[in-house]
Amino acid sequence: MSRITETFKDKKAFIPFITCGDPDLETTEKLVYAMDRARADIIELGIPFSDPMAEGPVIQAANIRALSGVGMVTTDKVFDMVRKIRKTTDIPLVFMTYANVVFSYGSERFISACRESGMDGLILPDIPYEEKDEFAPLCRRYGIDFISLVAPTSEDRIEKIANDAEGFMYCVSSLGVTGTRSGITTDVGEMVKRVKKIKDIPCAVGFGISDTVTAKDMAACSDGVIVGSAIIKIIAEYKRDCIPYVEDYVRKMKEAVS
Repeated sequence: MSRITETFKDKKAFIPFITCGDPDLETTEKLVYAMDRARADIIELGIPFSDPMAEGPVIQAANIRALSGVGMVTTDKVFDMVRKIRKTTDIPLVFMTYANVVFSYGSERFISACRESGMDGLILPDIPYEEKDEFAPLCRRYGIDFISLVAPTSEDRIEKIANDAEGFMYCVSSLGVTGTRSGITTDVGEMVKRVKKIKDIPCAVGFGISDTVTAKDMAACSDGVIVGSAIIKIIAEYKRDCIPYVEDYVRKMKEAVS
């Protein structure tokens, strides 16, 4: 059983997302420690990309800030940061990035570096199920969970996606890109039931969750909640001074899903 799967045993997971290098990698490293203190269960780290097609304007802006800031973020610098983090905490870490980032680095080189640096999982939202074999076998070889996504539009493909899922299933709550929403109308509970009918794998819900009420509702029908844009907004507002504000937010959200 992977460290990610183990995390979901006997509890609901809260999974925060941040973009590496926003506002700088030193702050990103400090944020990981702060979110760990706040009892986050898994942390998603976004490797910035110039064309993040699944992201809404909030996370797009974070990618731009990371790529254009002082000491421009590179994949090598992100791996170096993860190695430093691993000297302090063993909280499960998952990269969320795009296929071009992995391709340009070299797929095997990237995934082997994930293993060597201490990463646990990889999410590539622009890779459909039909193309996952370009990455999934390498991830299995190096012990990295290749996280699959299902969305309201997955319909008849849910069975195939669930059969091959590893780590946890990322259940997309809403159509469109990432970002906070006033409400979630998708029947997330039904989506989770359909996945679990095929495979007993943890299901975490993401896209559109920003407050404790919605987080509690989504946790009631799943195994965990993923939040990104709401945290990125805090980082954008407070920049290098964001650490205590993010830590407080994560602590409240973790309490809501527990």
